[in-house]
Amino acid sequence: MSVVKEKMKKVIESFPEDATYEEIMRELVFEEMINRGLEDLREDKTISNEDMGKRIRTWK
Repeated sequence: MSVVKEKMKKVIESFPEDATYEEIMRELVFEEMINRGLEDLREDKTISNEDMGKRIRTWK
């Protein structure tokens, strides 16, 4: 089984039997978002809070 399927299976099996589709999907998406963020961190694709604050202040 692929790594992706194994991860998905692990998340799905961690939920109770009466879990909804939405609850499981929310958790799968959340886990993917965390993984992408960690990958960005490893690849130095992040910016500081200060720089982000400067960017936000230009959004008018």
